[in-house]
Amino acid sequence: MVGNLILRLTIWFLLTSDLSIENIIIGVIVALILPRGYPSREVLKDWLTVLGKIMLAIPQAYIEAFEIIIRPHQHEDVILEKIPANRSPRLIFLDIFLITFTPKTIVYKYRQDGWYEVHRVLPRRVEE
Repeated sequence: MVGNLILRLTIWFLLTSDLSIENIIIGVIVALILPRGYPSREVLKDWLTVLGKIMLAIPQAYIEAFEIIIRPHQHEDVILEKIPANRSPRLIFLDIFLITFTPKTIVYKYRQDGWYEVHRVLPRRVEE
């Protein structure tokens, strides 16, 4: 319950970029009135892996943004990324958030058969 509240508040603060008292109160209210999902059994190892990826994604996002500024990316493609087995909806959300957080990639479709369709921009055309 507390972890769920912290996750919702973190997302709220990332979306609003406002740490005023009024926004904190609104965020807590929104986090408390949002419906609860079905409880799932997430493994601590999976959460630690995702948290590690989050810590690496922040500097990676800055690096990618500077790369795009310095050397514009003219090409794009779509790849399929496999969803790890037995992923809870919360961890799937965080996976999608992480992929979309970096400037060069965005998940544009979550497929029920266990794949993300990821659009990415590239500095040069990838030959297949």
